[in-house]
Amino acid sequence: MRFDRCKTLFGNERFEKLQNSSILILGAGGVGSYALDCLYRSGVKNITIIDHDVYDETNQNRQIGSDTIGILKTDRLKQLYPEIITINQWMNTIWVKEFNFEPYDIIIDACDSTKVKLEIAKKHFKKLIMAVGSAKRYDASKIKVDSIWRTQGDAFANKIRRELKKAKFNRNFTVVFSDEEAGCKDKGSCVAVTGGFGLAVCSEAIKKIVDLPKKGKTP
Repeated sequence: MRFDRCKTLFGNERFEKLQNSSILILGAGGVGSYALDCLYRSGVKNITIIDHDVYDETNQNRQIGSDTIGILKTDRLKQLYPEIITINQWMNTIWVKEFNFEPYDIIIDACDSTKVKLEIAKKHFKKLIMAVGSAKRYDASKIKVDSIWRTQGDAFANKIRRELKKAKFNRNFTVVFSDEEAGCKDKGSCVAVTGGFGLAVCSEAIKKIVDLPKKGKTP
């Protein structure tokens, strides 16, 4: 059967938690699309992705679904993963303030906007797994998972930390990052790292989910 090997690994009770969890993925590019694929294949039934972009030729080195140029990412991913919910939406700080994040157990932030990342971190840090700085690198062995306050070697994470400190925010949340030195100044990327980020994000989400109490019960 489709998920027999997942059930063997997690056990029936923890696999049931995976199936019944609700996960929101912000951004369906090089990181988000691999996180989606990993979660979908692991048995998560309730996955929502939010993106506004269309595929172009430059996406084809790293993004799942990018074989179809000119198509909305949400539309193409819905074809590939028919059980997901898709929202074609431009994300900004106003949207973050208005969107209802309450139904989701985990929020995966794979978007590129610093302002959106900061707003989500300040409001929803307890549910958050954030990806930063997957571009300009090719060594997947340098991928790390840690608190935002212990990230190192990544300019994007440094910027997030500085802005959070300015806002007097001192709470913890999980970040996937790389301490590999950037290999270029422009928008270079390698799927070994961008995809690796997505898989690491998925792994962190699964670990958090299988340790959650069953819905309707208190710990």
